[in-house]
Amino acid sequence: MPVKIPDALPATKVLTEENIFVMTEKRSAAQDIRALKIAILNLMPTKEKTETQLLRLIGNTPLQVEITLLRTGTYESQNTDEGYLKLFYRTLADVQNDYFDGVVITGAPVEQMDFSDVLYWDELKQVMDWADSHAFSTLYICWAAQAGLYYHYGIQKYALSKKLFGVFDTLLTDRRDKLLRGFDDVFTVPMSRHTQVDEEALRSCPELVVLARSDETGVALARSIDGRRVFATGHSEYDRDTLAREYFRDVQKGLPIEKPKHYFPGDDPEKLPPLRWHSHANLLFANWLNYFVYQETPFELKRLSGREENRI
Repeated sequence: MPVKIPDALPATKVLTEENIFVMTEKRSAAQDIRALKIAILNLMPTKEKTETQLLRLIGNTPLQVEITLLRTGTYESQNTDEGYLKLFYRTLADVQNDYFDGVVITGAPVEQMDFSDVLYWDELKQVMDWADSHAFSTLYICWAAQAGLYYHYGIQKYALSKKLFGVFDTLLTDRRDKLLRGFDDVFTVPMSRHTQVDEEALRSCPELVVLARSDETGVALARSIDGRRVFATGHSEYDRDTLAREYFRDVQKGLPIEKPKHYFPGDDPEKLPPLRWHSHANLLFANWLNYFVYQETPFELKRLSGREENRI
């Protein structure tokens, strides 16, 4: 089934060329069906690339999904044209009275800062509270996962001795979980971060369950017991060349950067990295959308405001 996105969004052309089923607003308006409503708060500086990466995964499911792109209203992006943002993005103020089946909050390159020092931290807290009351389930990615774990459960992050950078084997810790249906025992996840969540504190929290981890990356995937919040500390949505572009960017700037681990064939940056993580990325998004959103959310979204807590 298709993902419904704005007609003129650049991702429409890219995804169509990749044979991902997308549907323009005009065509969708002619159908008598309630698509899942998913809001994406895009905090990444490369917004167009992130849009395409996420929509590629969301559009590769058997569910029809309508996307609303969100941005911060209190902080102006330095890397995306304001005209583009005004055309395709909305802010919390625009949607605060709307209801969604699910929300996705992306990572952001601010992980080395204290949460309270992030310029849009107060607004992000408002978004997280709004998501709890106006959507059934929220998927937090990378830095957003750290922010969500800290804000909702008080779980701290800490600085790593060096950047966790590469594609890492990750092990399941609970094969029976619905979020992991179809997963192999070991799957790969791209990571690119300088900080780590406190795994001991996470495991000690009775409201959370760890679903996947490794000795190299720590916790890779966790969720709340009720399924309302899912935390992915890696970047399964990344393209084949995302880590390469990040590596060469820092090399050109003369910044200290090691080659991403387990990424370039023979550890040779001149060789094309194999794409080894998208099958599980598709499973992650499909399972989240199906078992934690579609199967649980009410048909009338306004009923979310008065629902009882559900257990998954």
